[in-house]
Amino acid sequence: MIALIDYGSGNLRSVHKALLKVGAEVRLVREGAEFADAGAVVLPGVGAFDDCLHALQRQELLEAIRAFIAKGRPFLGICVGYQALFERSEEFNSSAAGLGVFKGPVVRFTPQPGLKIPQIGWNRLEFSGRDCPLFRGIEDGSYVYFVHSFFPRPEDPSVVASWTDHGGRFASAVWKDNVFATQFHPEKSQEIGLGILRNFVELTAKA
Repeated sequence: MIALIDYGSGNLRSVHKALLKVGAEVRLVREGAEFADAGAVVLPGVGAFDDCLHALQRQELLEAIRAFIAKGRPFLGICVGYQALFERSEEFNSSAAGLGVFKGPVVRFTPQPGLKIPQIGWNRLEFSGRDCPLFRGIEDGSYVYFVHSFFPRPEDPSVVASWTDHGGRFASAVWKDNVFATQFHPEKSQEIGLGILRNFVELTAKA
């Protein structure tokens, strides 16, 4: 069973439908005790970093997420759910502390002539050379869907699973041990995105 964390994120339904489409058994959860026995957890997200972290804190989910990750079971963060795994954000003079699973800040794209901010639409994945299980069977250079103005800057480049170029390269996905996270939206990325989610579901079955 995959636990999908419901903290009021706007794209919860689309992630839920995509996971069901690739054969997952999904449970919507709002409390930490509800996913303690889950095979995997997905933290989706759209909107602001602080809003996400404050909502997780109100629902007493921050420590529950850290405890789940410590068990070694698969965890997937999507978009703001990816950013929340880092230490802090520059977004709107953010004051919220991130989960700190990965070291580094969340930063804004640097304005430059001709660069559209936010990045909204399709862009390419450039695999980092690591054999990330999330991308098994996915071709390097595949296009996925983004909606964001901010992105994490990992302190440790070895955690990067893919890069994407938007006015310069940024880490579009990271992977360390049982934790996977994507800045792009696999649930909005058609067959490529479903393939990525299918890989995550298969990891859950093996965990």
